[in-house]
Amino acid sequence: MGEKDHGARADRIQISYWDALGNETVRYFAADVPEEEIPEQIDCPTSGLPAGRDRQNPPMLPKNEPYKTHLAYVKERRTEEEAAELLEAALEKLRARRGTARKSA
Repeated sequence: MGEKDHGARADRIQISYWDALGNETVRYFAADVPEEEIPEQIDCPTSGLPAGRDRQNPPMLPKNEPYKTHLAYVKERRTEEEAAELLEAALEKLRARRGTARKSA
């Protein structure tokens, strides 16, 4: 009874990860796991930053993109001239539906 009945402990390897603030996080993997299956980056549980295996070159802090409205995305895709054409076409369609369309001369 006791400890001996819990079975044999599997061989494992220790991998250290560091974030941009210098925090070290240790993860353990089974010794028979291929190297390509061990992740290059993880999220540091201490800081929430990405952590890499290279202590001298940890992953850079992620750049926060500001929230963009739908209009901001549309302005990225359209020029002012295209926007004016689309607006005029939409207004003409609306005027025609309402019966207030302008007569072309």
